[in-house]
Amino acid sequence: MRWRRVVSQVGRSVTVWAVSTVTMLVLAGILPDFQLQSPDGDSATRIAMTAALGAGAFGVLSAVVWPLLVRLLLLVPALVLGLLVFFLNGSLLLVALRINPSGQSEAAPETAVIVAAVMSAVASATGGALAVRDDDAYGHRLSRLAIRRRRSHPPCPATPGTVFLQLDGVGHDVLTAAVAKGLMPTVAGWLGAAQEPTRRPTHRLTPWRTDWSSQTGASQLGILHGSNFDVPAFRWYEKEHREVMVCNRPTSAAELQRRAIERTADGGLLTLDGASRGNLFSGGADEQALVLSIATRRRGRENRSRAGYFAYFADPANAVRTALSFFAEVGREIVQSTVARLRKQRPRVGRGGLYPFVRAFATVVERDVVVAAVMGDLLVGRTAVYADLVAYDEVAHHSGPHSRDAEKVLQRLDRSLALIEKAAEHAPRQYRIVVLSDHGQSPGETFHTRYGLSLGDLVRAGCGLPVPRRAERTHSGTEARAAVRAALRRPVEEGGEKHRPTRQSEPVVLASGNLGLVSFPDVPHRMTKEELDARHPALLTTLANHPGIGFLLVRSEEHGGVVLGAYGAEIPLDRLDGPAGPLAVFGPGAADAVRRTHSFPHTADIMVNSWYDPESGEVLAFEEQIGSHGGLGGAQGRPFLLSPVDLSVPMESGQDLVGAEAVHRVLRRWLREADGPQVPLSAEGERAA
Repeated sequence: MRWRRVVSQVGRSVTVWAVSTVTMLVLAGILPDFQLQSPDGDSATRIAMTAALGAGAFGVLSAVVWPLLVRLLLLVPALVLGLLVFFLNGSLLLVALRINPSGQSEAAPETAVIVAAVMSAVASATGGALAVRDDDAYGHRLSRLAIRRRRSHPPCPATPGTVFLQLDGVGHDVLTAAVAKGLMPTVAGWLGAAQEPTRRPTHRLTPWRTDWSSQTGASQLGILHGSNFDVPAFRWYEKEHREVMVCNRPTSAAELQRRAIERTADGGLLTLDGASRGNLFSGGADEQALVLSIATRRRGRENRSRAGYFAYFADPANAVRTALSFFAEVGREIVQSTVARLRKQRPRVGRGGLYPFVRAFATVVERDVVVAAVMGDLLVGRTAVYADLVAYDEVAHHSGPHSRDAEKVLQRLDRSLALIEKAAEHAPRQYRIVVLSDHGQSPGETFHTRYGLSLGDLVRAGCGLPVPRRAERTHSGTEARAAVRAALRRPVEEGGEKHRPTRQSEPVVLASGNLGLVSFPDVPHRMTKEELDARHPALLTTLANHPGIGFLLVRSEEHGGVVLGAYGAEIPLDRLDGPAGPLAVFGPGAADAVRRTHSFPHTADIMVNSWYDPESGEVLAFEEQIGSHGGLGGAQGRPFLLSPVDLSVPMESGQDLVGAEAVHRVLRRWLREADGPQVPLSAEGERAA
């Protein structure tokens, strides 16, 4: 009955008001700079009335003024906005105390910040607790996240919608282990796992294999736009532009998206009535929030990247809760990193500086805003939604993919999945929830930790260039310089190489996880093995024979392309499929992945893949990461696709799902099965799909 819902809502509001009043009274008794009475003293009744009026005024201001303040601050960077939340909330409390009819209440500015934060958190917790057992109230709470958009949105179709949730960096092995440990009960219930024996499976789990470049930029571009051609790594050097492309740089992301659309003649997976949330690329969606490829545009109708902030922070309780969680996560990271250092855990990387704040943004702010945006999309009935949750990937890089820190993040991500599933129950149309990952992570210490020098140091030593003294004194550095002397038949210090390098000709060495790229910017084309040997006779031998390197890919005048390994191994690309050779330990599909990357226009002069141990699954990252991805080797190249059983199977039995572009075709097919939003820009684009 409608009147019952009204009575229930009024009752909850009165209860929250009463609890807020009591909270204000308690804080007034604890904090010396917060007063609710005159210096001469007031009666208990007058003090209680002052607290009630103050709490009521603060609640009204939070509901009316706060959304306007958040809209004005949409252009403020997210980390700064998180700090401003406390001060703005404190300012609202000071205003509430000033307009209090009693005129007796006052608080110091710094105390007002504390009081406002505590009152908002208590009010939010009280309201949530009262609504837990009330489905109508819970549905109303979810609906508030999208009420502004729903009023102007046309009625949604009766066909099912689809929401794609990307758990960034969660490999197939990590997901299955988490389900087995009971860390992800929502996923376990979908799979009908032992932890949920009463539920029949609603989803199927399918592993898939990434390209050589096993990282978000390549995978998500392929998944959302159908092509990741010419994305050889997370970062690479383009000689004709004299520019380093980086997948998580806004200008690079925009250019990669443009190239993919031009190549496929298709707008993307989310072209009609789609929403893109927290992604590197838009997928052609009309509704976008926290999308990197549009972050450099002027804000307007075509650029609503930060609109998701307003949808979430317009609720002051959300703002305070997220801000408190943000700083709690910062503290959690500081404690965890300190414990790891005191216990002398190995492997370990530095986790100081700004990293605690970066982690807190990824695991709290980004997660909360993206989840709220997705729930809003469901409640207005959007046809297709794709969202990326990056929390696990960020923590696993620095704590390890199988660490306790990473497992805690998986538990919180599972709760986010449960919240989205609950929101789907209140949506105006049926929704199919698909969960997938873009890559996994492989554990292992860093190349620098094991050998005392970086890949850049090793390349410079192999070229006969000066290296830092610490690197020169390492065993690897000594061997590299000895190889140079032997190749040149004279000491490097006496004459140097025949090709005397200038600063412009020094190699550009870039790292993408356990994949390294070496480019010589003064040579306009991709250099061949023969040219490299003539210019730097010891370089390829130094790299190929190093114990921390698995194999090299270089162009060849004789064979087109060759893979180089230790002990003089040199295998043309058309002969890579044999059981022996440098690629054998990397498993099925490695040869095809290498051949595909060789065909890219911007493949580096030398592509370097680290050592890989198939027994432990460990690799050696060329970056400061103990959980890495970006190359070949181990779990990093084996993500997952978790789909409802009422969708067609991703691949026929016995076939492997290989490459992000293949995943895109599967998702397109599922959208077409429900008359989804896939409209190519041309007939050629449809035939290409």
